[in-house]
Amino acid sequence: MDQPHSRWQFAQRFNPAVLIARVVSNPRAARILTITVLVIGGLILLFVGYIGYLIPSTPSIDDLREVRTARPSTLISADGKPLASFRQTQQERIELKNISPLAIKALIATEDRRFYAHHGVDFVRTLSAVFKTVGGDTQGGSTLTQQLARNLYPEEIGRSRSLDRKMREMVTALKIERAYSKDQILETYFNSVPFLYNVTGIEMAARTYYDKSAAQLDLLESATLIGMLKGTSYYNPVVSPERAQKRRDVVLGQMVKYAALPPATYAALRGTPVTARLYRQPDPLGAAPHFAAHVRKWLIEWADQNGYDIYADGLVVQTTIDQRLQEAATQAVERQAQALQNIANVEWSEKPLRVQYVTAAYEALQKKVEPFKYFWSTSGDTVDAFIRETPEYKQARDGGADEPAALAKLKTDVDFIARLRAAKTRLESGFVAIDPTNGEVRAWVGSRDFKHDQFDHVAAAERQPGSTFKPIVYGAALEQGLSPDRTYQDSAVEIRMGDGAVWRPTDMNGNSGKPMSLRDGLVYSKNTITAQVMQDVGLPGIVKLARSVGIDRSKLDPVPSLALGTSPVTLLEMVSAYSTIASEGAYHKPVFIKRISDRNGRVIAEFTTETRRAMSAESSIQLIDMMRGVVNKGTGQAVKTRFGIVADIAGKTGTTQNNTDGWFILMHPNLVAGAWVGFNDARVTMRSSYWGQGGHNAILVVGDFFRDALKTKLIDVKAQFPKPPPRAPQPVYVTTPPEDWMNQPEGEQPAVIEVQSQPRSGTGIIVREDGSSLVIDGATGSEVSRRTGGEAPAVSADELGQVMSGMGRDPVTGAAK
Repeated sequence: MDQPHSRWQFAQRFNPAVLIARVVSNPRAARILTITVLVIGGLILLFVGYIGYLIPSTPSIDDLREVRTARPSTLISADGKPLASFRQTQQERIELKNISPLAIKALIATEDRRFYAHHGVDFVRTLSAVFKTVGGDTQGGSTLTQQLARNLYPEEIGRSRSLDRKMREMVTALKIERAYSKDQILETYFNSVPFLYNVTGIEMAARTYYDKSAAQLDLLESATLIGMLKGTSYYNPVVSPERAQKRRDVVLGQMVKYAALPPATYAALRGTPVTARLYRQPDPLGAAPHFAAHVRKWLIEWADQNGYDIYADGLVVQTTIDQRLQEAATQAVERQAQALQNIANVEWSEKPLRVQYVTAAYEALQKKVEPFKYFWSTSGDTVDAFIRETPEYKQARDGGADEPAALAKLKTDVDFIARLRAAKTRLESGFVAIDPTNGEVRAWVGSRDFKHDQFDHVAAAERQPGSTFKPIVYGAALEQGLSPDRTYQDSAVEIRMGDGAVWRPTDMNGNSGKPMSLRDGLVYSKNTITAQVMQDVGLPGIVKLARSVGIDRSKLDPVPSLALGTSPVTLLEMVSAYSTIASEGAYHKPVFIKRISDRNGRVIAEFTTETRRAMSAESSIQLIDMMRGVVNKGTGQAVKTRFGIVADIAGKTGTTQNNTDGWFILMHPNLVAGAWVGFNDARVTMRSSYWGQGGHNAILVVGDFFRDALKTKLIDVKAQFPKPPPRAPQPVYVTTPPEDWMNQPEGEQPAVIEVQSQPRSGTGIIVREDGSSLVIDGATGSEVSRRTGGEAPAVSADELGQVMSGMGRDPVTGAAK
């Protein structure tokens, strides 16, 4: 009877109705209960409100979906071929199925053993971590999903250790679990976790530390990489292998603890040394690295203004580059720049200068000489200046060494001198091609090799253009009404400068003292004629036209020598200017991008060029016709004789003082292409006047390109520039070729009556109208003997081209076709 009575008493004591009655009858107890209920209710409301605040202030479900498929933006050619991708870190996304199962097991066992049981937040593990932390044993309670949230959204979630950050992390993790499957979360985690050395993701980590793919990782390698996640720097297997090995064994132990690894396997592998090494992964360069770098700068600014991230939004940027033309340009620069490097190596190797007229001759010779030995041994002051400009010299001086001591020390440093010599004597080149009808850039090569030289010789390098600037002078003359047939006296000129100094432009081979037309002044690149034209036109008119046609960035000094190309400009500006001439005077601002699409293929931006009238169509047509003469009979004829280009083309060569810069720009109705050749340091030049001229060096790059470009059928061989109105009969004047027309020594080149190629003997006979004849070695282009009398000049590029072609050899290399 006592037991039921006791239960009745307990029920009565804790009966809600009884308790409420007692509280109501006791004012003090009622007040305490009311306050307690209000406080608890308020706390609950605050917590709910806080959660309500966190939900919109943390990444949305849509944001999370975007992040899972985040990818770098891609640059593609006009014909759809990949050119480059823009990424902040070295990362390659892979699917979960391509990750070693051992790595997956190691990750789950070590970082989140209840991964497949929770919904983003493991409350059991979180409470356990809280109690252990209170007890002095600090332990993390974040799930893989929470870690992923932290990796993807460090700014939104926060970086400081605080309750607010932990709550944001939890809310974001719950959202991620709603948006994705477990496998998708694992895949994203593996692809987004950092591994030092600017490496992100398990695939690039496997390549960086083990030189293999993530699918090929074995048990120890997987455990080592997963062990790094606790602290990538602290457990770096390259720098701290012993520490990394202990952490790896902890990972193996966790796998045993949660039945992911047999104990016997763990016992056998425990203590095995870490085998990780650092395998630097090269950044993929793509087909047009200098072009990609140029576009990247513009694209970053555009993306910032339009709310995009080029490193994560997966934009597809279709450029104007044509992959086939780009390949032809790259190969032309590589081939011809190397051939010219061989020439420079040989010509600067010893004191006697023996000029050969085909590049193949130098290829064999350069293997037998020490490149630039003569230059380096006879240019002491220049070499000293090179040394003084190095960081090593500055470091030596900062260390207390005086100038002689610093120089002496570095001159005896074999490795230092070898590096310096290689850098200073490396010949460089730049090339760009533009469609004159719309300004679209079709090919862009900034240097011989992006790995060796990232400096862009298309848009960044400013060099004196030499005679390639002269068409601007003659174009200004045509614009002011001067006729192409107007004559000037081919005589010495003196022009008084503003400061009282006298400028006396000269031509290397002297002057004939006879009349010469405006047309021939350009064809034969006469400095004296150009100077006189400049006087008639005036510098303001020349500068104005230069700016109008596209030379709009570089500074143009308003001095008389500007007419001869003394103001440095970029190759891109010059080719753009020639494109304006080729498009009958319509300027099209160079354009690099056609359109930008989002990751789903939706076009979000399209681009067209700015167009304006820069010069009259009549003047440009006349100027084109004058520049036809340059490639038909003047300084640029090698583009036809050496490369066999049969098309309606026009162009201009350029050479600066001491053979520092070589230029050639060629115009075709469908494409305008230009090249620059020289050394990064202008104190190093080509030695011989023959190979130092644009008509013999840069012309090789453009000719090589155009020959291959014509094969692609992208250029219409039958396309024609408009013809100027018929000319009235003109008096015939005897003209003298200019300094960069043919070979050195310069002289009036006698007309050729006959060229006889003799393939069996490997020679060719050149018979000239002055009675002289030469026997030419078809392999080297050198003179074998003179058959008859006469003071004949050396063989010209035109004559040599005819000899080589007649013997079935390449006019440039001398190789059999």
